[in-house]
Amino acid sequence: MLILKVETMMKKVLLIISLIFMGSVLAGDADLGKAKSGMCAACHGADGNSVNPIWPSLAGQHASFIARQLSLFKSGERKGTVMPGMVAGLNAEDMDNLGSYFASQKAKIGSADENLMVAGKALYQGGDSKMKIPACMACHGVTGQGNPLSGYPVLAGQHSAYVEQRLKAYRAGEVVANEDDTNGKVMAGVAQYLTDDQIKALANYVQGLYSE
Repeated sequence: MLILKVETMMKKVLLIISLIFMGSVLAGDADLGKAKSGMCAACHGADGNSVNPIWPSLAGQHASFIARQLSLFKSGERKGTVMPGMVAGLNAEDMDNLGSYFASQKAKIGSADENLMVAGKALYQGGDSKMKIPACMACHGVTGQGNPLSGYPVLAGQHSAYVEQRLKAYRAGEVVANEDDTNGKVMAGVAQYLTDDQIKALANYVQGLYSE
């Protein structure tokens, strides 16, 4: 009887966790998001797969992460030259809908330079204790799928040029002007120890995670 009660309780806990997870990923309406996504297509692609490597691909990214970034751009807490103007007319529901739409799209397979793969993989999976660099997979997962509940974005397949740009920005101390931006502060703390060569290797590895 006790075993049955424990099993029943565990099933309820797992169900609650699943519902929370789904809610964080699918908070909006993907169809409404698609109708609103035309304004995003020029930079991020109609299906969220950016053709310009300096703009991030959004396809397959966590809905909650996308919605939060849009909110930060609108509030001015995250800086940018283009995005603040693009999000000015969006409300919270629009952001959730856009997040759900792009999250529902399939990300295209990335590729990587084999000459940088070994160094990038070593850093991503094992870090560098001598340089005080933790393994990236500790937060973003072995396959680069991140964690929506913790706010860690999907990295797998992301353009290496964009990843390199973001890592250098973090290394320079660029974080969201928000006291709650714990993840940004963690990234800045990690990136400060990365060399240009390490950043290039990591960015390359991330872009090719799907094709490894």
